[in-house]
Amino acid sequence: MRRGFFNFWRHIDVIGAQKRFRVFKEGKQMARPDKEAAVAELTEDFRSASATVLTEYRGLTVTSMKALRRSLGADTKYSVVKNTLTKIAAKNAGVEISDDLLVGPSAVAFIKGDAVEAAKSLKNFQKENPLLVIKGGIFEGKTVTTADIMKLADLESREVLLAKLAGAMKGTMAKAARTFDALRLKQEAGAPAAPAEVVAEAAPVAEAVVETPAEAVAEAPAEVVAEEAPAAEVTETPAE
Repeated sequence: MRRGFFNFWRHIDVIGAQKRFRVFKEGKQMARPDKEAAVAELTEDFRSASATVLTEYRGLTVTSMKALRRSLGADTKYSVVKNTLTKIAAKNAGVEISDDLLVGPSAVAFIKGDAVEAAKSLKNFQKENPLLVIKGGIFEGKTVTTADIMKLADLESREVLLAKLAGAMKGTMAKAARTFDALRLKQEAGAPAAPAEVVAEAAPVAEAVVETPAEAVAEAPAEVVAEEAPAAEVTETPAE
């Protein structure tokens, strides 16, 4: 009697184990499409981003993570990722990421806008939330360190550089206009024609302004604008 009772419960345990294994197996089969979809999404994120920054978010609250996403803006996608899937996606996108950057709980900032602005946001957030660890990233196809990202954050943003360049162009145009007005007034007053040197001096100024379309400025890389900014600052903008 006891033996029969024992065999009965052993049979029940076997059936239960088989059911648990079947559920586990089905769960694994269901998880695989999810992983493939996650890899495909990450691959596209790597391909479409102009820069990526890998971080560790250990210890940050959900509220802090939301605040970080808001500070980064709509042009940056900040995603919590699986290290293994991120490695696969980066490889699919042709991006080289060191294994050292994929350790611990990771989140990646996929930057599609101004990389300088995004770096500033990350740096400023880290000052108030030291638990955020900026591990490194990719900028213009090259691996960058934490120190490189901090230097990038110290640069002036694209909008500021464009505003300075526009101010310099405005001052140059005003200078050219004053020169031509002076020549016109002299001619109307019956003064001798202006020397060729004066006209030659004013002409390149006007031509330089005309030959610098706004589209070219907007499409110029941040590094080029950064190199031209000091020259723009030297030009004095006349008070209006």
